[in-house]
Amino acid sequence: MNFNTILGSVDFLEHLRGKKATFLLAGSVTKTCEIPNISQAGIPGKLYLTPTLDAEFLCLKTVRSLEDIAQTPKGVPTPALITRAVHELKPFSNLEILDLGLEVKPQLNYFKIHDFAINPSVRIDDGAQINAMEIFQKGLEFGTNYESSDDYVILAESVPSGTTTANASAKALGYKCDAYFSSSFKDVPNDIKNSTINEALKRVQKDDDVFAKLSKVSDNMLIFNAGFILGSTSKNLKVILAGGTQMATVLLIVNSILESMQGEIDSSNIALCTTKWIDEDENSNIKALLEQLNFPINTYASTFDFSDSLHPALKLYDEGEAKEGVGCGAALCYAAINGVNKKELTSKIESFLG
Repeated sequence: MNFNTILGSVDFLEHLRGKKATFLLAGSVTKTCEIPNISQAGIPGKLYLTPTLDAEFLCLKTVRSLEDIAQTPKGVPTPALITRAVHELKPFSNLEILDLGLEVKPQLNYFKIHDFAINPSVRIDDGAQINAMEIFQKGLEFGTNYESSDDYVILAESVPSGTTTANASAKALGYKCDAYFSSSFKDVPNDIKNSTINEALKRVQKDDDVFAKLSKVSDNMLIFNAGFILGSTSKNLKVILAGGTQMATVLLIVNSILESMQGEIDSSNIALCTTKWIDEDENSNIKALLEQLNFPINTYASTFDFSDSLHPALKLYDEGEAKEGVGCGAALCYAAINGVNKKELTSKIESFLG
């Protein structure tokens, strides 16, 4: 197992070989996921459960809020399986959950769940109705005060239809992003996604500031994590953003906030890690998104795939379904720098599927 450097220097990730990490999973629901066929990140009609089930499986290797793990209509199992498999073979020091607006609280008794009293956000074609400044301040405060005894923090997400809200957020902030955003689908429902985004953008006024725009078109995870990133820089905390184009949008939001304040950031302690499936996705371009930042960002993609697997559900990943989520790209990069064998990891993931 290995990783490729998309942007920046290989040194950042190499420096973390053998070092300890805390894994934070930010779970949130945007009711954008209720729009029919906009996302396949979970069970149709129950996408609001996806982040809850992902948190439970990550921590427990089982789910409690439903009888079985979340999978797409095509049978693609949640990427939580990948992250959990890595954790079993080379455990993270800590697993913690950030509740950024879950419909259903995860049934976890001995794991830290950070509750920020945030409600699920409204569909973006109905205006999202987020108090973006308040959510950002909560993230900023959490990032400023967060204490970790580990060498670095991996910050992951689980937000069904999150690529749609991320795309809308980036567009509202003026970034070039047509055909840059990934999707949980192989055959992306662009008509549905684009009509939703265009409807959301109609609400943005020319004189809206960054937070006014985000309040109308974004989701809680993106805004909170932008605050977390800016807060974390005050205390020399190393943070790996675990994800694809959604986490790239977190950085674009950071970029826009800094521009509006005429501020700067030392990004030397921040990196982004994703999957091979995002890096090689012909329907998106994470590198082009990140190249619009005013600060450098080290970015890596795991080279892991399911070429060693015969399981048909896992083969769907290599065919372009799913691609990223629950921090699996960063988990795979963590595995790569901690000596986890590809065949052993594949076998562990397969064992979860029976």
